[in-house]
Parts: sequence; structure tokens; C-alpha cells
Amino acid sequence: MSLSKSIIRLITGLVIGFTAFFALLYGGIPLALLILIVIVLASKEYSSIMKNKGFLPSFKIIVTSGIIFELIVYFDRYELIPLAFTIAAFIAFMWVLFRGKQPYIANVATTILGFVYCGWFPVHLLLLRDIGADSVVFNGLIKNNTSSEGAIYCMMLLLAVILTDSFCYYTGVQFGKHKLAEVISPNKTIEGSIGGSVTCILFCLIFGYFIGLAWYHCLFLGILIAGFAQIGDLCESMIKRDAGVKDSSDILPGHGGFLDRTDSYVLTIPVVYYYLQFFVYNNFLDLLKGLF
Repeated sequence: MSLSKSIIRLITGLVIGFTAFFALLYGGIPLALLILIVIVLASKEYSSIMKNKGFLPSFKIIVTSGIIFELIVYFDRYELIPLAFTIAAFIAFMWVLFRGKQPYIANVATTILGFVYCGWFPVHLLLLRDIGADSVVFNGLIKNNTSSEGAIYCMMLLLAVILTDSFCYYTGVQFGKHKLAEVISPNKTIEGSIGGSVTCILFCLIFGYFIGLAWYHCLFLGILIAGFAQIGDLCESMIKRDAGVKDSSDILPGHGGFLDRTDSYVLTIPVVYYYLQFFVYNNFLDLLKGLF
């Protein structure tokens, strides 16, 4: 990589990093706007990748569903989530039935996968940011989230994924010999995966110590973040390889596509949120007892 490309890559990375850091720290509208951008760009790239494969998912249904999911979560109307999912799935079927061309079930499936992958999963970042505090809505428009706990967990997740990706790469370059998933991503190695995972777990243990989180929660969070960050990366690689594309797009100078830079977070954010919700802030066993 030339010096100019390296500088462009560095500047792009810094802009993305500081933007995400500010939105996560402040929460509220800045975070909602960031997630809106994520939904739109991810939906666009995903639809483009699927079209390269020969499928025709509906970008409009995918992005509209994602925005509706975000509005439901932002205004704490969680009871509407099943209804929104049901209507979005119905519309996906109707769109394929009556659009007059290529009535393939694959188009329904890729549309539904699209609004789950590009919409519902990223929206969990709002849930994670709000964890540990009651959200207040003024005049139905402005949410004032004073929780520092949600922001801290978001920062923990952000840094842990960055470290996982970085040390997977550097450990793999230095010591990698055995392929992790050769068919999907030939450059990833088992040694790299172990290096990234160990680094992530150690970071979570240290970070958790300073915020007063029990060591076993830190251990499990480290394992989950390291595991699902890499699984998310492999899932996006699988989508691209199946469609025969190298990068999801070239929208980010020096970095390729938007999905290429966020794939490690797509699955990790929901997993971290549900772990915190069910095991840190609630007793999962007590919740199970309440069902019987």
C-alpha cells in the first residue's frame, strides 16, 4: 500500500472512529442519526451485492423496515416490534407476487434477511446505549438518556472489537499457518483467531475491573465479543464470496465498503446487549422460573 493510500485510510478511519465515539458517548439524536446512516448505507450495499448474485431484494422495503424498527426502539414502543416484523414480511411477499417480474422466493428471502441484517441487528445499538437507565422523551421528539452505564458498555464493545480485528490480523500475519475458513476467507487463520480472542478477553477483564464488573461477566463478554466479531466478519465474507464480489462497495476511501468496516459489529451488538440484559441486569434463572 502506497503512502498516500495509507494516509487516506488513516484519515478515513479517524473520522469514522471519532464520529462513532461522539455518537455513542452522547446518545440520543446523534446516535439515532448514526444508526440511520448505518441502515441506509448497509441496505444499499447489501441490495447491490444480492443483485450481483442475480437476486432482486427490495431496497425500499429493507431500508423502510429498518427505519421503522429504529423509530419503534427510539420511542420505546417495543410492543410494536412483532407487528412491524409481520407487516414487513407480508409486504416482502406481496412485492414479489405482484411486481410482474422474477417471482422468485429467493427475492422474498433476501429481502427479509436484508431488513434483519441491515436494520434490526444495528438497532440494538440503541438498546445497548440505553441499558441501565430509564429513557425520557420530551414532547415525543427528544430523548435525554443520562445513563453512563450504556455509554461505558458501548465503548467497551467498540474497543474490544477493534482489538479483536487488529490482533487477529497481526497474529495471523506473524504466526498464521492453519486456515480458519479457507473456502470463505482464505487469509484468516486459526492462530490469528486465537491471538485476537485472547487479546479481547484480556481487555474485557481489565476494562471490567475498572468499571466494577464481576470477572466472570467480563470473561463471558470477552469470549462472546471475540467469537461473534469474527463470525460476523465471516458471515459478510460468505455473502460477498457467494455473490462474487471483493468489497461491498468503495464508499469509504482506503477502506472499501461500509459493510466491510461494520461486519464485526453486526452480530456482536445484539449478543452483548442480550447478555447484559439477561445475565447482568437480570437473573436469567429467575426469568426462566417465571415462565413455568
